[in-house]
Amino acid sequence: MINLSVNINKIATLRNARGGNMPDVTQVAIDCEAFGADGITVHPRPDERHIRRSDVYALRPLVKTEFNIEGYPSPEFIELVCEVKPEQVTLVPDAPDAITSTSGWIVGPNIEFLTQVVERFKEAGVRTSIFVGTDIQNINDAARTGADRVELYTEPYAVDFLTDPKKAVQPYVEAAIAAHKAGLGLNAGHDLSLKNLKFFAQNVPYLNEVSIGHCLICDALYMGLKDTIKAYKDALK
Repeated sequence: MINLSVNINKIATLRNARGGNMPDVTQVAIDCEAFGADGITVHPRPDERHIRRSDVYALRPLVKTEFNIEGYPSPEFIELVCEVKPEQVTLVPDAPDAITSTSGWIVGPNIEFLTQVVERFKEAGVRTSIFVGTDIQNINDAARTGADRVELYTEPYAVDFLTDPKKAVQPYVEAAIAAHKAGLGLNAGHDLSLKNLKFFAQNVPYLNEVSIGHCLICDALYMGLKDTIKAYKDALK
């Protein structure tokens, strides 16, 4: 079974737009788990425009499945992760002012830095995943850091899927095989949706987990959160 981790950043964005505590981020996380999610993902950014540091601390004792924290490994982020000790941390190369992730790490030039970060999280007992594209050498470099997993950046797949699904998924099939050979677990995320998820899950081997936020929350506006999570879980079967 491929796990579904629901990214709840957009819930926090909606809350922050009005002030107060509606919708309640912690209650939504609890409900996502009750509706069948296998994990909860958050991406606390330095400007706290959606998930706040306080949300991360509040969620830690409430999440009973798998807690995944994404972010750029700044000193402040590393400190947060080591204090909270989620089941997984996903390292992304985003600049502080990035609207959303637009690429994975180029690991080679950053391998010393990433290796040190991975070692720090290993000492804290946190599984570490590095956000990457489908380049095989880059994936092998990620394995050299000592990371446990890579997360494949899937926006190119989502874009190309609209015109040629088989061609779109092929680099991810090859990347998945390379990751497995390198001893890495495999996650995927970014712009996966009900339109393209089932094909991806059926064709990409060794897939452990997908992390989905924006598309899932958009679908929930029409379908409701419970039915949406069920639909995404069904797509992963």
